[in-house]
Amino acid sequence: MIKRTLENFDISQICESGQCFRMMQRNGNVYSVIAAGRYLEVEQKGSECVFSCGEEEFENFWRGYFDLEKDYSSYISQIDPRDSYLKGAAQFGGGIRILRQELWEVIASFLISQQNNIVRIRRCINNICERYGEPKVNFRGEEYFSFPEPEALAHLPEDELKECNLGYRSKYVVRTAASIAKGETNLENICQMPYGQAKEELLKLFGVGEKVADCICLMGLHHTQAFPVDTHIRQALDKHYKRGFPKRRYKGYEGIMQQYIFYWELKNGGRAADAAKQAGKKGA
Repeated sequence: MIKRTLENFDISQICESGQCFRMMQRNGNVYSVIAAGRYLEVEQKGSECVFSCGEEEFENFWRGYFDLEKDYSSYISQIDPRDSYLKGAAQFGGGIRILRQELWEVIASFLISQQNNIVRIRRCINNICERYGEPKVNFRGEEYFSFPEPEALAHLPEDELKECNLGYRSKYVVRTAASIAKGETNLENICQMPYGQAKEELLKLFGVGEKVADCICLMGLHHTQAFPVDTHIRQALDKHYKRGFPKRRYKGYEGIMQQYIFYWELKNGGRAADAAKQAGKKGA
């Protein structure tokens, strides 16, 4: 167990931000996350965090995973003071960080995410992991499962993952797994590509459109200039940014602003507009 005092870090906000679907509230202030076959629990009270791992594992893996090297307050401080909506959204979700996740898991997760909600996505992914992942045991002696490698899914019939509640998305995941397993899609090469080129490659995958490609670029490749536009973001743009979101002002970290907007809209629904503006004015 190690302790850290962290600013602009809120494990509950990260859990509910729609980035990662293998993170969950265990009880009270304790959250668990499974990533790259590892299991971690995080207990947070205010800015005080306790991580259920040793110093070496934290420094070598989890520090990077949670993007703790970055000062997110510097991004928030750059928000246009006249934009009370974005200021309010960032104040509300200021503990969100863009995770550094494994690319294959993010691709599969966001193929599953289409026309879906976070609760159902988690259930689908849990089903896949239990059926096709590698069993492991955490420090509590409890069994958990790694995310299955592409090779574990590549030879399945295209509709096989309907048994895991994926519905029509089953063929997206199976065909993409097969493409990776056969070497037709090289994830290592994509990881080295700049944003535009990586997105172009991802769009070649069966079932990947503009939004999903940008989600993968942001959450799986850490291209923070990616700005995925889903229903929540589209509603916010139509209401608050009729001339388009000012990406030039936030060049290089547009995706971080997108996460603040997405989280605000997700948690506040129809009340989002006025409430965000009020929060922004109070924080001025």
